[in-house]
Amino acid sequence: MKSTKDKILQTLLRKPKITINEIAEAVGINPVSVRHHLTNLQMEGLVAADEERHGVGRPRLVYSLTEDGMERFPTKYLRLTTRLLAQMKESMPGPVIAKLFNQVAEDLADQYAADIKDLNMEERLDFVKEMLAQEGFTVEWEKKGGEYQIHEISCPYYQIGIAHPEVCTVDQTLISKMLAVPANKVQCILNGGAHCTYVVQPVAAK
Repeated sequence: MKSTKDKILQTLLRKPKITINEIAEAVGINPVSVRHHLTNLQMEGLVAADEERHGVGRPRLVYSLTEDGMERFPTKYLRLTTRLLAQMKESMPGPVIAKLFNQVAEDLADQYAADIKDLNMEERLDFVKEMLAQEGFTVEWEKKGGEYQIHEISCPYYQIGIAHPEVCTVDQTLISKMLAVPANKVQCILNGGAHCTYVVQPVAAK
């Protein structure tokens, strides 16, 4: 049996941008209870509230699922993505595919260029860890001797990477760009490793 929380999320999936009263009617509970659940769902990052004007008077709040909220529901994105990549590889040369993946990573890194320009290596590593977490990765890093090791404990690209390992170049290029030094992969989950590990050598001060 679905919980009230699940019923609210399901309602917002079917009909986004609706009011508390509309949710209450759809779910079958009172608006006060809906407001309590929505507050918790907003704290979890699953629901967002926006002001919407409807004629004269004050704007009303309407609610919808965030990207994380949408991810709670089964989708066929994986199947579609795999098919699209297969089609691309059939119709485009390998170097062009590689350039596209690199461009994705470089464009993402460019978005954060201003945020990291004054950070030292370990501050950059912490920044990369948090940024990759937003992309769905679980990342840890450690210093070993004169080098740093970056471990991707979980990877959102894993299922796609099984059929299309080229996708792994996205995070490798991204890490290299963000740290301003090459990131060398020494272990890969696709090759039987416990996780993916990259090694970076900090640039010696002149």
